[in-house]
Order: sequence, then C-alpha cells, then structure tokens
Amino acid sequence: MEAFLVSTLAVAVGEIGDKTQLLALLLAARYRKPIPIVLGILVATLANHSLAGLFGQWVVSYFPTEILRWLLGASFIAIAVWTLKPDEMDNEGIKEGQMGVFLLTCVTFFFAEIGDKTQLATVALAAKYSDLGLVIAGTTLGMLIADVPAVLLGKVASPNFPFHYVRWFAALVFAVLGMMVLLNLGSF
Repeated sequence: MEAFLVSTLAVAVGEIGDKTQLLALLLAARYRKPIPIVLGILVATLANHSLAGLFGQWVVSYFPTEILRWLLGASFIAIAVWTLKPDEMDNEGIKEGQMGVFLLTCVTFFFAEIGDKTQLATVALAAKYSDLGLVIAGTTLGMLIADVPAVLLGKVASPNFPFHYVRWFAALVFAVLGMMVLLNLGSF
C-alpha cells in the first residue's frame, strides 16, 4: 500500500503546474469536452507510466543495491530542482483534425509525458517498489488527481491559481524523498 500512496502523492503534487496539466487546461478550454479529454489522459498515462515502470524495474535488475540507492536519491533531488522551474506551453499546433478529442488527448499526452518529471518519478518509484501494479495505479491516480480538476475548470481558475506555492511544496516532497533514500531512512 505504501507504493500506491507514495506514488499517488508524488505524481499528484509533481504534476501541479506541469506541462501536461497545462495541456489539460488548453484542451479543456479549446474543446469543452471533458469526458473524452479525461479518458484520453487516463489511457495515455497508463500506457506511458507502464513503460516507465517496466524500465524502472529493469534498472533494478542491472544495478547493485547501493548504486541504485544513490541513483534513486539523486533522481528525486533532481526532480525536486526541476519542479521549481515552471512549465509553459503555447496553444499553437494542437488541432483536433481527423483524430477526435479522445485520440488527440491520448497522443499529445503520451508524447508530452515522455521525459517529463512525472514519468521520471514513475521510473524511480518502480525501481524502489517491487509492486509495479501499485506504482502504476498510484502514478496514474496522481496524474488524474492533478489533471481532472484542470479539465473541469478549464481556463477559468488557471490564471489565479498559486502554482508557485504548489511547485515549492512539490519540490520539498521530492527533496525529502531523495534525502530519505540517500540517508537510507525508512523502507527505501
């Protein structure tokens, strides 16, 4: 259960102000079709985080435990620093075309998530926890916790939302996780 809860919290907090959350706002404001957008986010996240989780578990099988602990701790601290940099996304180039809103959301979210801090967090969490299913379920739920409200609110609340405070909180969460791993505290 720890794998699920930590994965959910890490991604939910880390996603606030992220480019994929901004993408959710943009799609919601442009198409005003929340159900296909939310379903597209769900499918894209499951696919992307499953691949990231498999990669994380592969890494565990090839690195000694002590090296992996240092890599994992350093990656959490790097994600903490990265979280402090606000993401920006312009609304050019996202056109529905022949795809429909659901497929457009799936494709854009999947590719926007590649190399993103929440995908890298999924890799690190899958390397840390042996239950891949709980990690993927947690990171997917975390993504939905952050992105579904963005879809439902669209542009209305986004200009006034204090993203900078949430980014600092997310950075603190990742930094604490990283230090716990590096100091070998808890079940890491």
